[in-house]
Amino acid sequence: MEEVRGQMGGVGVPVVLLLMLGPRLRTGTGPRGSRGLTKPYADVEIIRGCRGLNLVGCDLVEVSPPYDTTGNTALTGANLLFEMLCVLPNVKYL
Repeated sequence: MEEVRGQMGGVGVPVVLLLMLGPRLRTGTGPRGSRGLTKPYADVEIIRGCRGLNLVGCDLVEVSPPYDTTGNTALTGANLLFEMLCVLPNVKYL
């Protein structure tokens, strides 16, 4: 993460997070495949690693209700958006 932070520097950085996690972890992201992060909460670690950067916005994509029959992916998406809001500049993290 330090290498990524170094490349971003002080320039305004948007955070766009695709829910490209393994289907075992997130079922509502489209057809099942073998791509994506497989470590639970790796997405949260990435977001929290952006804390202190000059973030100018955030976005979350790749949640598909037809594939999200349990609602778990929608809940995960809401949690990730909360994490993104917490790392925006001038936000006090609880």
